[in-house]
Amino acid sequence: MPLVTTKEMFEKSKKEGFAIGAFNVNNMEIIQAIVDAAKEANSPVILQASSSAIKYARINYLMKMVQAAVEEAPNIPIAIHLDHGPDFETCKMCIDAGFTSVMIDGSKYDFEENVRLTKQVVDYAHSKGVVVEAELGKLAGIEDDVNVSESDAMYTDPEQAREFVERTGCDSLAIAIGTSHGAYKFKGEAKLRFDILKQIKEKIPNTPIVLHGASTVIPELVEMCNQYGGNIPGAKGVPDEILHEASVSGVSKINVDTDLRLAMTAGIRKVLAEEPNAFDPRKYLTPARDLIKKTVKHKMIDVFGSSNKA
Repeated sequence: MPLVTTKEMFEKSKKEGFAIGAFNVNNMEIIQAIVDAAKEANSPVILQASSSAIKYARINYLMKMVQAAVEEAPNIPIAIHLDHGPDFETCKMCIDAGFTSVMIDGSKYDFEENVRLTKQVVDYAHSKGVVVEAELGKLAGIEDDVNVSESDAMYTDPEQAREFVERTGCDSLAIAIGTSHGAYKFKGEAKLRFDILKQIKEKIPNTPIVLHGASTVIPELVEMCNQYGGNIPGAKGVPDEILHEASVSGVSKINVDTDLRLAMTAGIRKVLAEEPNAFDPRKYLTPARDLIKKTVKHKMIDVFGSSNKA
């Protein structure tokens, strides 16, 4: 099947009570690993790229690799999504290049400017048959071009969420209920505000909900990185059991980025530490790709519940 939007994916996820993983991509190996995992798990999947990832991979290369993945997995619903689009121009570029979904992140602005910018993107995207994710509330942490201090972070207000969706017409909404970007999400016990999630769902029952900053920061991958020369002390993410609870509590899309970076880095470090004479990229990228695939498949089957939902 051709690339799809997330509309039908989210309708099914809301009806059947599971979440769809949205995995950030930067290169060929990551795309291959994610789609191979989706094929084995028989799971729908969202491939997503930030504006900085697009600058790195170049949008034409990225779209050709995604098209190759679609051809290799004809029975798997695959969407290509812009993650944290910073402005209208970036969203337009991605829509014109063939993205089936874009996110406009106006959360750094005040409410009225966020509404204005989101509506501008929605109007253009919908005219091209593309769906739009927006964000309300501010997640702390650092990821690519996103940098928000803990003091500036704020939970999403349920009543504002209702007004925002009504005025913008966005197709899905990323909310802030305690997740954060990067590998250092919690200093104490991990906790998400499921009470706020419930209130938001009551206010906008027909709008799919998205969680950003929701990587587990898998301890085994952190340990593996550190064992083979890394220095990532105290990294802590959202535990799998909490993400599973979110998956069955009305969250339709959960973003995963840090876990994939950790898997790739751990795989590469292990090979180069054990075989210091290795210089063929295929030698160290193949194990890294396998580790990413294992990580993604685990998310689909054990955490999000999206296996056998394709």
